[in-house]
Amino acid sequence: MKNFLELIKDCLSDVKEIMPWDLEERLAANPDLLLVDVREPDEFAAMHIDGSLNVPRGILESACEWDYEETVPELVRARDREVVVVCRSGYRSIMAAHAMNLLGYQEVSSLQTGLRGWKDYEQPLVDAAGESVDLDDADRYFTPRLRPEQMRPADR
Repeated sequence: MKNFLELIKDCLSDVKEIMPWDLEERLAANPDLLLVDVREPDEFAAMHIDGSLNVPRGILESACEWDYEETVPELVRARDREVVVVCRSGYRSIMAAHAMNLLGYQEVSSLQTGLRGWKDYEQPLVDAAGESVDLDDADRYFTPRLRPEQMRPADR
């Protein structure tokens, strides 16, 4: 049986990762680049990179195809576009980029370090209304808050 990080590592065999400074360069060089944010809608509403498309990880595969309730036409048509997938920390985006590779997307990469790294690189984030998010507020948002029941038991 594999654990979560081992599963991520296996997906990296066919997923290209880029760093936040690379994404900044790619956005400047390619106005047709599609940013796909695979976080949940409430996460996306709290903060995201301006211009990104929210397609939650749970519906990604059907959103990439015609004839489903979840179909996102811009995403279906993006198989030949440069696509960068983002999430909070860079793990869900690896799995999403892997799935998109399997579905025939030609130029997909994952933002290594996710939006947390984008924020640490002091790049702008916006909320659901398109207003700038204060990076200090983003710091609090990105600080992990594990509940006791989420922690590994001491006997393991």
